Amino acid sequence: MATLPVYRWRLAPDGYATRRQLRTLGLRPGGQDVAAQLERPRKRRGPLVAYLYRIDHAKPVRPMTPARWAALERANAAQRVCPECGRDAGYRIPRSRGMCGLCVHQDDARAP
Repeated sequence: MATLPVYRWRLAPDGYATRRQLRTLGLRPGGQDVAAQLERPRKRRGPLVAYLYRIDHAKPVRPMTPARWAALERANAAQRVCPECGRDAGYRIPRSRGMCGLCVHQDDARAP
């Protein structure tokens, strides 16, 4: 089993990037394996690890097709409907609440 090169936090050589950095460049890993990793030591828990990919092997991000835009719109629309009152809240309802703002305030007003 081959080991990955490990670099200290913020000291990665040129030519490597994390997934997030690739995305800002308009790229994706494209099926390549992790090329290296960054580690930042932490006092109480284990080290914080970030995986690096080679930029020269990265592929361009796939464009959004009309079908993918439609699927995303349907998923967001389903998350806008309040399960308590059935109204479209006009925004994605947070999972932590599980209901729209009006229903949350009504529950708060009913609670003794």
